[in-house]
Amino acid sequence: MAQFIEGLLYSESHEYIRVEGEFGYIGISDYAQHALGNVVYVDMPEVDDEVTAGEEFGAVESVKAASDLISPVSGTVVEINEALEDEPELLNKDAFANWIIKVQLSDPSELDNLMDVEAYKKHCE
Repeated sequence: MAQFIEGLLYSESHEYIRVEGEFGYIGISDYAQHALGNVVYVDMPEVDDEVTAGEEFGAVESVKAASDLISPVSGTVVEINEALEDEPELLNKDAFANWIIKVQLSDPSELDNLMDVEAYKKHCE
């Protein structure tokens, strides 16, 4: 059964964001990693790339499917999770501990368009 974490915000495309000040850590939800199966590759943007809310910023590939990553917010990539380059399966071990990109938010009001944990649970049912 998928885990759901309080305090995160979720998108309809199953990305989460953990907001810390002006930064957001974006990854895929536990529900998404369960649906994908064994992750074999994570395609990530470069540091300093711009991401736009609702637009693709990379992809996650598993043994059974590839899934685009859709950014829940707009901003500038300040860090990527380099561990995923060598160990993409970390997303299966703990999707919430292993964020994919860290973004400096350009429009924090976009967070209002995302779901809290209760709304996201209903979305996944």
